[in-house]
Amino acid sequence: MTQFQFIGSVEHISERFLLPVLEALLQAFPFVILGFHSDNGSEYVNPRVARLLEKLRIEEFTKSRARRSNDNALVESRNSSVVRKHLGYAHIPGQFAQQVNAFTQGILSPYLNFHRPCFFPTEEIDARGRLKKRYRYEDMMTPYDKLKSLPNAEQYLRPGISFEQLDAIAYAMSDNEAAQRLNHARAELFRSINKAQNPAA
Repeated sequence: MTQFQFIGSVEHISERFLLPVLEALLQAFPFVILGFHSDNGSEYVNPRVARLLEKLRIEEFTKSRARRSNDNALVESRNSSVVRKHLGYAHIPGQFAQQVNAFTQGILSPYLNFHRPCFFPTEEIDARGRLKKRYRYEDMMTPYDKLKSLPNAEQYLRPGISFEQLDAIAYAMSDNEAAQRLNHARAELFRSINKAQNPAA
């Protein structure tokens, strides 16, 4: 697991707004996507989304089961540790979705994938024969570094994508510079939103 993730924002949860953003998010992944898992909503489970996945040659499509909260555990944990951490808990009106989407796709997603270190587990068998996962500091790396560390990693890249291209994104700035850029862009985003909601008298 590489922990690559891309975040988007839509004005309303409906096919009309979701499909273009969904296509952009799926195209942003540098590797071939083999499967797609969604929640049970009709905005995801419908013929238009199925056609989009077919066009992108994504073969496996699964959905969450009704009344099975564990099916979405990974998504909900990302909502807390990533989305809420960087965008907060306050309601952002739909009219600002394009601004938020530009921030999440242009600034936040590259930071998460190329500059934010993540723990990756090492699996060990304990004395009782049980599988244990250890999270060691020496195994901490960015999702991009994890992708590059896979054996024969080039085979997983999408056609037309190379590690030289991805290196140019990853090493264009340091991790600290990327974090500063993220903080500055987020502050500007919310300043713009607050100004639009509370114009000077």
